[in-house]
Amino acid sequence: MMNRRDAMLGGAAFGAAAVLSGPVAAANNARRAWDFTFTSLDGMPMPLSQWQGKVLLVVNTASFCGFTPQYEGLVSLWQDYRDRGLIVIGAPSTDFRQEYDEASEIKDFCEFTYGVDFPLTAPVHVIGREADPFFKWAAAETGHRVRWNFNKYLIGRDGQVISWMSSRTEPTSAQMRDAIEAALAAPAA
Repeated sequence: MMNRRDAMLGGAAFGAAAVLSGPVAAANNARRAWDFTFTSLDGMPMPLSQWQGKVLLVVNTASFCGFTPQYEGLVSLWQDYRDRGLIVIGAPSTDFRQEYDEASEIKDFCEFTYGVDFPLTAPVHVIGREADPFFKWAAAETGHRVRWNFNKYLIGRDGQVISWMSSRTEPTSAQMRDAIEAALAAPAA
């Protein structure tokens, strides 16, 4: 039997995307993305609940990585879908030693190099015992922990994780756009 997320995504297994179903999805059923708060790159609280009912794409980012040019694709997604309810969130991380140490350097790099104007968090840990609670939750929900920079978690309008996509999945790929289109078409919970 196909669950709601499988039906919403057309029952397709999106290659590198992990569509949730079964016991992994049920493991943390009590929590939703709206329960988490980051700190913004400017040092202000950034509760995900401010975007309740929207679709979130949360990506761990880095300034000095072979995947850093994916910022261009993330900006493109943000520009193409924000008016329809997609919020792209970049979460810079130094866990793989490929990020600036200072928030101001990250902000300048993102804005001046790639024109990033979507929300960015302050640098966070995305792996290990010190991982930010959001990333621990998302990994438990999907069965896919962050393995490198530019892993992507797509969150539905209901605050639940729809899918995980690896660093190799380009933001503007048909796979990513199809998943976003399906999530945006789903009714808010």
